[in-house]
Amino acid sequence: MTELRTLKVALLGCGNVGAQVARILIDDAGTLAPRTGARLELAGIAVRNLDAEREVDLPRELFTTDGETLVKDADLVIELMGGIEPARSLILSAIQNGASVVTGNKALLAADGPALYEEADKAGVELSYEAAVAGAIPILRPIRDSLSGDRITRVLGIVNGTTNFILDQMDSTGAQFADALAEAQRLGYAEADPTADVEGHDAAAKAAILASLSFHTRFDLEHVYCEGITRVSAADIAAAKEAGFVIKLLAIAEKIGNGGGSEGVSVRVHPTLLPREHPLAAVRGAFNAVFVEAENAGELMFYGQGAGGTPTASAVLGDLVSAARRIVLGGPGRIESTTGHVPALPIDAATTSYYIGLDVADQPGVLAKIAQLFAEHGVSIEIMRQTIHRDADSNVESAELRIVTHRASEAALAATVEAVKGLDVINSVTSVLRVEGA
Repeated sequence: MTELRTLKVALLGCGNVGAQVARILIDDAGTLAPRTGARLELAGIAVRNLDAEREVDLPRELFTTDGETLVKDADLVIELMGGIEPARSLILSAIQNGASVVTGNKALLAADGPALYEEADKAGVELSYEAAVAGAIPILRPIRDSLSGDRITRVLGIVNGTTNFILDQMDSTGAQFADALAEAQRLGYAEADPTADVEGHDAAAKAAILASLSFHTRFDLEHVYCEGITRVSAADIAAAKEAGFVIKLLAIAEKIGNGGGSEGVSVRVHPTLLPREHPLAAVRGAFNAVFVEAENAGELMFYGQGAGGTPTASAVLGDLVSAARRIVLGGPGRIESTTGHVPALPIDAATTSYYIGLDVADQPGVLAKIAQLFAEHGVSIEIMRQTIHRDADSNVESAELRIVTHRASEAALAATVEAVKGLDVINSVTSVLRVEGA
């Protein structure tokens, strides 16, 4: 029987995911070897603090603060440190020393992915990043490989578990945003500083990665329109529920006409109303899901745990085994599949529907004025609902108006909302949200 070769694996970072990756590499070494065609030896773990408390009991001799030396002697490097530096420098050093790299660092890939892909291509090694989007869900490999012979037209994803948990809590219990966020923090779904999640930055980084793979063009964060969930109120959730919708934070990348027969790609992240019968509407709690539309395959949905140490470690190990097999069999690493010919379009070029909440004067002719203004801007109203309120102190009546439009250009819809604000019968615009899937 042929003796299996040994491949040295360097691990950068030992947080929740890194600790589980290390555990699996040690505990499952015997089962990973025949799948890989080589023994995967965990050569070391680079960390900032050798004495930090960790969830998994790992051999102390594996730990080092010298990541640079560790990656130079490795065949495979797993980067789970997060952030831009020193992760970027260590990945580049690993690549230049001939090591294939597995990373879950969506922020780095979204900010500087093209330069890293180019270096990996030059060195003939792999740069894999399944764990960077949607945790355990195998979404990047299906887009890159299984659908490579098809034409993807649209991707919609719930790719941040924290925001999905918060919005689900608001929908199912009627909680205010602040209370739902506090519950997410208590359960460990949200960080003490939840800004990256609730402002949409985490989802935007993932949207850039999904768009790049789906449309074979390099997109980064500056191409992604981003809007978080902090302004979504319990009243918005309740009104959406009454109208048969649920609100989700969606990452959307879609190919749309760019005029003159050309095409472009709109990449955006924002709170979105979905009909309750849409498959993504049923994604509850901290789970993630990605809905893909392709010309020939039709509609596909990928669903599962979008975060957590063990689920995300599964994605990391999948990439690691694949990269190790490539080393055993020989041949160049997988090159980035990009053409660079599809331009990124601004949010104004997208076509959407809108949900608009208005506080209006309760007087004759209000609805006619609003309807006329919408018509002047070429925006058709699909649903209009009115609720009368009486102020207990002043005894003055006002009306809450909820409008859902038909699809129109984002530019036309935005112009309509601005015009509505100028009407003398409008007390305030209480909410403006986009609608998909209707």
